[in-house]
This record gives sequence, C-alpha cells and structure tokens, in this order.
Amino acid sequence: MPYTLHPIAEGVIAIDLHFHGRPQVIAAYLIYDGREAALVETGPTSSAEHLLEGIQAAGAPLEALRHLIVTHIHLDHAGASGFLAQRLPGAKVYVHPVGAPHLIDPSRLIASAARIYGDMLEPLWGKVIPVPADRVRVVQDGERLPVAGHTLVAFETPGHARHHHAFLDETTGLLFTGDIAGVRLPGVRYVRPPTPPPELDLEAWSASIARLRALKAQALCLTHFGTFREDIEWHWEDLERRLWDWGRWIREMIEENRTESEILEALRTRADAELRAAGADPAFYDVAVSYESVVAGYLRYWRKRAEALAPRAEG
Repeated sequence: MPYTLHPIAEGVIAIDLHFHGRPQVIAAYLIYDGREAALVETGPTSSAEHLLEGIQAAGAPLEALRHLIVTHIHLDHAGASGFLAQRLPGAKVYVHPVGAPHLIDPSRLIASAARIYGDMLEPLWGKVIPVPADRVRVVQDGERLPVAGHTLVAFETPGHARHHHAFLDETTGLLFTGDIAGVRLPGVRYVRPPTPPPELDLEAWSASIARLRALKAQALCLTHFGTFREDIEWHWEDLERRLWDWGRWIREMIEENRTESEILEALRTRADAELRAAGADPAFYDVAVSYESVVAGYLRYWRKRAEALAPRAEG
C-alpha cells in the first residue's frame, strides 16, 4: 500500500505519503467533517497520487476537498499544489503572502531547488505545476480559517523560511508545524533542525518557537514526521538547543577556515553518533533533511551575518 492512515483526533487523519517507498518521511493531514474536507500540506507531486488514494481510503470523496493549506512553499510541503488544483477544481490553495507569487509562477522556486537537486529535481519531487491566481487564497498572520468543521489559526513563524505559517486547530488543540518544529521520528527523542538555504534565521526561529510554545498546544503535528503529545516542552527545548549548538559549532569551523566538505563530514559524524545514541537510524532522518542542506543553510546564514556586520567601504 503506497500510503498509511493514522487517525489522530476526531475528524483528523494523518496520511503517510510513503515518499519514494519510505514510510515516516512526509505526512499530510486530512480534516473531514462528513461534508467538507481540508488538507494541511500537499506533499510533492511525486507522492500526489498516493495522497489522493489515501484521502479516499479515509472516507472523504475528492469532490469534498475544498481547502489545500500549506505551511510554506518548499516542494516537500507544497509541491503538489498545482497538480491538486488541476485535479480538484473546487479547491483553493491557502498560503503565506510571501509564498503566493511563487505558487502562481513557480519558475524561481524551481530554479532555486534545481541548484540543490540538479538533475534529480523532477525524479525526486515530480513536476511543479503553477496554481491559477484565482485559486490562491493568501493567509495573513493571526487569521482564523473555518474549514471542515474546524477553525485553524495561522501563526507567522519565520526562521526556517520567511513564507512559513504554523496552524493551530482550535477545535482539537493540534498544532500543524510544517518545518518550524523540526524533524523527528515517532518513538525517538531527537529533533533535527532543518536549516536549508537561503532563508535560515536563527534569531527569528527562536522567536517563532517562543510564540508557539505559548500556545500550549495539545499535540505537535510534524510534516516530518508524526504527532507528539507527551513531551512537547522537551521537544521545543531539544530543537532550539541543537539549532544553536550546531550553528555556533559550524561558525567555529568557518573561523578555522575548514572547507564545506570538512564541515559536512564533521557534522555527519557528530549527528549520526547522536542519533544512534537516541536509538534512531540516521538514514531515515537524512531522507527528510540531508546534512548537505543543513550545512549549506548555516554557511549562507553566517556569511550573510558577516556581510551585514562588515564596515562599509568609504568613497
């Protein structure tokens, strides 16, 4: 079966998209009240057929799906938006105002992703199809969205990306976190910060964590991967500590003039050991967020910080 269903609350089902045959990598969250359906995250186009099968297996007819809500526009979260808009003519795509233009015209988004994935871009993520402008619904910070018998509140949460929202379901207390709550596997007490270029901002990320912690959510619903209820405060602490620890450590290596490949191998060695100590298989975490993207994000962040602090040349 190319998907797995996980009921997590009344009217809410997590759909494991089995990304390229791997479970527990990408989740989409279906909300259905028997009449209308909403989806939080579309996943990539490469998993979109699995997603549609999972929605129907969960008991929601496709014609009931009216709301496609994405936390941000990275391809593993929103890549299938255009494909689904074609297949579901009654659905709107809900997105942060900074991300909306890039769903309507994804050319810059595709070019940015191509710099990371090269020839593997389409095999990994599938074709990125534009979303018609009249199908895009821009969501503002603090906006309340009544969908499928639930009310989702949008919280602007930069740090991983400028175009990032988390959504609190007031009806169930579930918090759909996108990437701002990091990457974690079920049953593992270890949170990896996903820090890809170009918009990593450590200070903004800490502020976003503080904002979401104050909500006292009943559960964290991660796109990568799963629902966590029992140790939410520990989860936030582990994420923020590692986000900054890795950042400071990588900055020290930059100051020592270590090459990018040296930094990459040093991080891989350190983090793989941490994961094994936590009882996790490093390979599963790598599928959700690679060390290459983590290092590239930190390097760009510290380079931008250095440029901003450098004295301006006179004349």
